[in-house]
Amino acid sequence: MTRIFVWLQYLLPQHLLSRLIGYFAASQINWLKQGLIRIFAGVYRVDWQIAARQSPKEFVSFNDFFTRELLPGVRPISGALCCPADGVVSAMGRITAGCALQAKNHQYPIEALLGEALPEAFVDGSFLTIYLAPKDYHRVHFPAAGTLTHARYVPGDLFSVNAATTEYVPGLFTRNERLVLHVKSSTSQYYLILVGAMIVAGIQPFWRETPFAARRPDEKVFIETIVEQGQEAGRFLLGSTAIIISDSREPWRTNMGTTVKMGQALA
Repeated sequence: MTRIFVWLQYLLPQHLLSRLIGYFAASQINWLKQGLIRIFAGVYRVDWQIAARQSPKEFVSFNDFFTRELLPGVRPISGALCCPADGVVSAMGRITAGCALQAKNHQYPIEALLGEALPEAFVDGSFLTIYLAPKDYHRVHFPAAGTLTHARYVPGDLFSVNAATTEYVPGLFTRNERLVLHVKSSTSQYYLILVGAMIVAGIQPFWRETPFAARRPDEKVFIETIVEQGQEAGRFLLGSTAIIISDSREPWRTNMGTTVKMGQALA
């Protein structure tokens, strides 16, 4: 069944399906958006207690609910490098021969993920991948302070990013659409990558009021733009996965399969 699920994704019109669902998710028709929110929150057991708004009536659309903000203080920031998102650690380790681990026996070249050459400083660095489940908080935050140098939106496929597809779709993260952010400080640097997925209506970075246009590459160079640790980097309108590529050689302060929360110390 797993293989059938994966192969069906090769056949489905991924972008058309995502746009169709995105249309309903953006709807502000009261009965529709409240119905979608109530059904989703019930099926996935959304924790309303940590949400800043705790009633379906308070959201203008399903997308507004899905990207809901949290109550102040529920995600304290700690560590030199903190977790960028709520989710589960699906892969982690050292960069080996310019590659990172996707799943057991599956690696991918980091340069293909970034869309640019991997700086020398990242040789023998580390990576960590966080899978965001539907119930999770879907805003992604900068794990450390520094200067944001540039951003790159890379259009691509929209495969699901669950355990089945990470195991059976080679180079999954290098195939799916993604946003690549590079941050540098006086002592270290890292990449933060937001990877889109099936039924993701878009990736919206902090400097835009709308998601990137599908299939249209986009690059932005920043001039002396300082980002703070824990500052919002972007959000997923449904989906997905966040990846940190770090120049640090220190071991991560977490383990594979561990549930993590935005703000907790990773290094």
